[in-house]
Amino acid sequence: MRQRTQSGWRRAIAAMVCAALVAPASLPAQDSLPRGGVVRVENRMVLTNVIVRDKRTGELVRGLKQSDFSISENNKPQRLETFDFEDVTKLAVEQPEQATVSGELSATALLNKIAHPSAPALRDHRLLVMFFDLSSMQVDDLDRAVLAAQEFIKTKMEPADLVALVSMSTALKVDQDFTADKDVLLKRVGVYNGTEGTGLEVGSEGGGTDATSDDSSSYVPDDSEYNALNTDRELYAIRTIAQSLARVDQRKSLLYFSGGLTRNGIENEAALREAVGAAMRANISIYSVDTRGLQALPPVGDASKGSLRGKSAYSGAAMQAQLNGNFSSQETLATLSTDTGGTAFFDSNNFAPAFQKAQADSSAYYILGYHATNAAKDGSFRRLTVKVNRPDVKLEYRTGYYAPVDFQHAKSEDRELQLTQQLESDMSATDVSVYLQALYFRQDAEHYVVPVSLVVPGSQIPFNANGDRDKATLDVAGVVKNGQGLTVGGARETVKLAFDQAQQARSRNIQYQTGFALVPGSYHLKFVVRENQTGRMGTFETRIQVPDLKKAPLKMSSVVLSSQQTQGATERKHEFNPLIRDGAEWVPNVPHVFRQDQHLYVLYEVYDPAKNKQAAAGAGPVRVLTSIEFLTGGVKVYETPLVAAESLNVPERGAAAFQFDVPLEKLKPGLYTVQVNVVDDAAGSFSFPRASILIQPPAAPVSAPAPASTPAAAAPAQSK
Repeated sequence: MRQRTQSGWRRAIAAMVCAALVAPASLPAQDSLPRGGVVRVENRMVLTNVIVRDKRTGELVRGLKQSDFSISENNKPQRLETFDFEDVTKLAVEQPEQATVSGELSATALLNKIAHPSAPALRDHRLLVMFFDLSSMQVDDLDRAVLAAQEFIKTKMEPADLVALVSMSTALKVDQDFTADKDVLLKRVGVYNGTEGTGLEVGSEGGGTDATSDDSSSYVPDDSEYNALNTDRELYAIRTIAQSLARVDQRKSLLYFSGGLTRNGIENEAALREAVGAAMRANISIYSVDTRGLQALPPVGDASKGSLRGKSAYSGAAMQAQLNGNFSSQETLATLSTDTGGTAFFDSNNFAPAFQKAQADSSAYYILGYHATNAAKDGSFRRLTVKVNRPDVKLEYRTGYYAPVDFQHAKSEDRELQLTQQLESDMSATDVSVYLQALYFRQDAEHYVVPVSLVVPGSQIPFNANGDRDKATLDVAGVVKNGQGLTVGGARETVKLAFDQAQQARSRNIQYQTGFALVPGSYHLKFVVRENQTGRMGTFETRIQVPDLKKAPLKMSSVVLSSQQTQGATERKHEFNPLIRDGAEWVPNVPHVFRQDQHLYVLYEVYDPAKNKQAAAGAGPVRVLTSIEFLTGGVKVYETPLVAAESLNVPERGAAAFQFDVPLEKLKPGLYTVQVNVVDDAAGSFSFPRASILIQPPAAPVSAPAPASTPAAAAPAQSK
């Protein structure tokens, strides 16, 4: 078999990831959405914000009345019943006596007071959130950002502005709730670079015990496993901020100060899509500021790097690598801004335009509301069209919303149609959190197998108690399309779940695995998961790149990190499942969160390694050297013994496969960088892929623990 267009293996696994989680809420795992986002409603009242600009000048248009607007839903006219105009300049110009907000304006208190988006507590205010990513900024970068923020607060902050301060170093912290008190804001901002206080207070890098304290001002993300990874922390922090402000209907602006943000692989792209989707649903525009400012990149590197070797410094390769790295770190910031309606600011030491742009874009907008004439609870997407009786303006507004659905009364064919429509829709369902990881292994010279692991937190699934077991069913549907939009793979299955109540299914994660055989290229992958008690759905979609390794100096598969293996697994006839080894199926650990009492299983393959010089005469083996390093804070704390492969142990695929079994009991809890060292000694090529993992303390003992799913440790590290 050369290529498979349907998934070859499908199964749902109770992934025993027993992390200390907070009580989960409905946490959306969202990706690409049309500009303007989606409004989800549970009744017939629909609200949408509309920004009106002059076509020629781009200036905001004020003074329009309700009669000037018309709105339709799926091309059917609707009668406007509520109309409001938010104008932040009104507070500063017409009502100066209301310009000062006494004390701190608590976001939590505001949420409890708001009954209508035009509530007096927020009406005619501009909401600005300054997010300082302390973990990504150097000292000089931080100084520039703090000075720019202080200058804005002193000279440009208007009476209508309410500003909140958020930072992230070792934890995501709300350092200051919304307030108009300039003195308070200046003091709080100055803490970040030490110009106020000691520089070691809450929210600052290296902030002692307070920097990681868990108090009432902290954002506490749900499904904490997925918010702990170092590579994704910034994106999950943005998503968390957006979710906490989603109930405030007014437009919000997030000024994101960062020293660059680089994605690495499919997992980071998924986190980016989730952050963008959450910001759009919360009506937040992101204004990214690269605090590195204007940079000069020396061709041979600067003093922060060692001396270059070889000819790269003279051929231009080193300079191109620097430019590519700089572009990659800015591209993610640009995506965050562009997809949420904001603006990115790069290559300038003057950050003032970022504040000015955020102010200008939030100066005036209209809020329209109507009761939908279509009362059907069919869950369909209702597209909105807003018009103004003036030809010289352009409008910005949300493109639509999902109608509620009464799933219990839907027929089986309607349920299947609903699932198919969601799979084909440009919009994404977000009622159920869905996480995904895609890997790749070479099957032959032209084809690769892409294992896909789909995870749904058990807290998202309403299990039914049936005797001494908890039961539920999930519908899973997926599709893979190539660069031309043609479907090349699909999956459809109803998964039945049944757990002993002692296993506490609601505190675990449900993992579904499937796979596709694909040729090298770029693909779009989309999965829809629906729980079949209430009909809530979740969507995960992303782009995946299947590499062509023919020209790679060292041809290597993805690195699988696992904490669980299921015994007794066998491959189906004529099918290759790269996760089945020696009668056991490896279950990828999607969140990369492990316990000290678990093992870290590492699996990867090296293809077509070079033979040594003696092999040219028909003798002599290959020689591939490999080991696993654990680093924390850039310092190596543990390394497995070096393993040398001198033959192909998977000759039918031209592969040298490596399997490591690393007990984690000797490593302290914390965040680690796992580096896989691979050296093709004969060819002189090498690769050092990295991944972040979090090691947590052992799980607390329970009265009736579930059977262990990993074998007991026998040695510090084992490999095959």
